[in-house]
Amino acid sequence: MFSLGCVLLKADDWSAAFEGALALRRRLRDAYGLPIRTEIKAQYLIRGNGPLRPLAFAPSVRRLIFRAHLDALGSIPSAKAFAVAVDKRNKSVAKCAECFDLAWEGLLQRLERTSTKEGQPFMVIHDEGENAAVQRWVRRSRRRLTAGSAFAPGSAGDHPAVWLVDDPVPRRSQESYFIQYADLIAYAAFRYVIPPSQPVAAICPQDSWLAIGAATHTAVSKLQPRSAPGIVLR
Repeated sequence: MFSLGCVLLKADDWSAAFEGALALRRRLRDAYGLPIRTEIKAQYLIRGNGPLRPLAFAPSVRRLIFRAHLDALGSIPSAKAFAVAVDKRNKSVAKCAECFDLAWEGLLQRLERTSTKEGQPFMVIHDEGENAAVQRWVRRSRRRLTAGSAFAPGSAGDHPAVWLVDDPVPRRSQESYFIQYADLIAYAAFRYVIPPSQPVAAICPQDSWLAIGAATHTAVSKLQPRSAPGIVLR
């Protein structure tokens, strides 16, 4: 499974949204001793490694930290979340590069349709790593981007991302709470589609995705649901 998580925030609400994310980290610091600046990613919570290793959190604490982030999305001003998941068990998907392309195409399709419907410009800020490949997809979406009818009535055909602002902006995940949120969202979607093993379920149960609740951007998958609301399964 290859999955991408996305957090949508309105620019006018960014400051309040950041304060909401910071408030959660302060609560986790006070409750469990988690330093505010510690990077939180799914793999660290599942394995207890990376920057979490010195803290030696029990699985029950790591589960609470994972769930707290998903629960908190509903209280962050204007935040909406969705994910695109590419199932590698699909025999038509043969290579990792194809998974990457399918995921980014699906994500940009949904962002374009959302921005057009709401009349809102959008910018893509992403975790650094595949910078050139992400830039290529974003630039391509300005010229030509299809959007299947699974998103909204009458949406099939070419829909260039005319509301897209500038090139994508790569950020180091340890410097952005919202990129860390996107990582947790992607993993929760992955585990909703492919049930976790018992040790993994101790941290991220299969139904963790549902904790996003009212912050789920359901429009991306509502007409032809193949998974939970807010998960685009390809």
